[in-house]
Amino acid sequence: MRQALIVWGGWDGHEPEEGARAVKAMLEEEGFGVRVETTTEIFADPAIADLNLIVPIYTMAKLAKNEELNLTKAVEGGVGLGGYHGGMCDAFREATDYQFMCGGQWVAHPGNIIDYKVDIARRDDPIMHGIDDFSYRSEQYYMHVDPSNEVLATTTFSGEHASWIEGVVMPVVWKRRHGKGRVFYSSLGHAAKEFAVPQMRTIFRRGLVWAAR
Repeated sequence: MRQALIVWGGWDGHEPEEGARAVKAMLEEEGFGVRVETTTEIFADPAIADLNLIVPIYTMAKLAKNEELNLTKAVEGGVGLGGYHGGMCDAFREATDYQFMCGGQWVAHPGNIIDYKVDIARRDDPIMHGIDDFSYRSEQYYMHVDPSNEVLATTTFSGEHASWIEGVVMPVVWKRRHGKGRVFYSSLGHAAKEFAVPQMRTIFRRGLVWAAR
């Protein structure tokens, strides 16, 4: 049985406990054994190198250097990493090695909760199979992203809430490699209720399965 670790905490506004519960159920349906922790101290445990998948759900917190080094080393060695929204890509703002691994970092969500469109960029990818462009209501993440990411979906900013970014096409979903490890990210999921959106849930579920060693 493949083994996954979910680590949740940080800013309560992203409902990390509820999100962890949703992700745990999703992974168990896929046949994973799932361990859930609520402190980043687990990232310093050498045993995480034997896992198949790690899912951080931990917005705006601090990561000790030994935790950061051990986590990035585990992914470089082949452990999969998958996450969503600020729980993965606004997790540890001072941890640049962690951000290098993830492939992006949140910087803004102009207009806060708004209606926007998600455009499928890679319809031929199995993660996106059968999913068409869709409307979404949440925070539209503006991110600094790694050009080596394999982008699977994007969104275009209207400029209504920040005129200077009108027409900017921003990655929403991507996958990448970090050493031998597979990394998957979706910026969707500000609130746990968004897991009820079929497209969001399907993309994320498939992405985690792809990332897992």
